[in-house]
Amino acid sequence: MNITQKATPSKEGKLALNALQSAVTKVLEKKKRLGQYAVIWQDGKPKIIAPNEQQQTQGHPQTGNAV
Repeated sequence: MNITQKATPSKEGKLALNALQSAVTKVLEKKKRLGQYAVIWQDGKPKIIAPNEQQQTQGHPQTGNAV
């Protein structure tokens, strides 16, 4: 599978990305408040993190952000 990425997403792409990042941030905060674990993608592998390890993440999913 070949995936090509533009250096800068379109206006619609930016809106979608911002919406997804906001939703993930809210869910991670909720999981932390409830004392639940979360699964993130880090270094090409899924990783389970405990509630006390969770922190607000932003950026690209393959660099350690929530999935």
